[in-house]
Amino acid sequence: MSGILDGKTVLITGIITDASIAFHAAAMAQEQGATVIITGIPERLRLIDRIAKRLPKEVPPAIGLDITSEDDLNALAGKIAELAPDGIDGVLHSIAFAPRTLMGPEAKPFLEGPGPDAAKAFEISAWSYASLARAVLPALKEGGSIVGMDFDPRTALPYYNWMGVAKAALESVNRYVAREVGTAKRVRSNLVAAGPIKTLAAKAIAGTATDDAKQLTMLNEYWDGASPIGWDVDDPTVVAKSVVALLSDWLPGTTGSIVYVDGGASHNTWFPDNFVGGDS
Repeated sequence: MSGILDGKTVLITGIITDASIAFHAAAMAQEQGATVIITGIPERLRLIDRIAKRLPKEVPPAIGLDITSEDDLNALAGKIAELAPDGIDGVLHSIAFAPRTLMGPEAKPFLEGPGPDAAKAFEISAWSYASLARAVLPALKEGGSIVGMDFDPRTALPYYNWMGVAKAALESVNRYVAREVGTAKRVRSNLVAAGPIKTLAAKAIAGTATDDAKQLTMLNEYWDGASPIGWDVDDPTVVAKSVVALLSDWLPGTTGSIVYVDGGASHNTWFPDNFVGGDS
């Protein structure tokens, strides 16, 4: 049975554990016929390579990529060419970070978020989408696809704070990236706004204390209740399938867009300021 990525090669960033959305997107891409290349934070390459062995098919050793390093970005297309001389058909950007001062139960109040920390969150979570697009564009084939991971920032969620601002910036960056890469090589650029999934990022928001874990449970339960079709925080495959669909040729006229993969919860209701940790 043929897959929708048969004959394609895709680059996947952001694998940290086998719970990462990026890991499941890589696995789903392989199941749909793609050859997968991965990147990793340079100081964690050995760990990432061990995790990658759990994928359905073997992948080459991860390419070291510090998304804030111009040297790494400038070298990326050449390293891709060594593994895929004919170029790649798509790339997944699954990279985000905010210091603890800006996100999670230990964060400072929103109005007291340090400017340098906010700048770092913007650089890694939003600016990096454009920098990755610039770096891979020479290796991307005509008509390829860039996909980024988003979390709906239209509502001021408790604990999310400045990461919500960074995600709002990411959505704007995506529109500009779509315009430039589309003009250059008819490459599409889109974001997947996923509902909450149990990943390290989710744990960073909720913290590790019992009360903070309870807050994440409340968010998950609320999300499932707000979704007309239900939402399972333990099932990252629904998000991975949507990423793969955007990497394929099946949405050829979609670019500069956001595909919401959240069970419809974010469009079905609104979040009161105190729904997490409230008295009800």
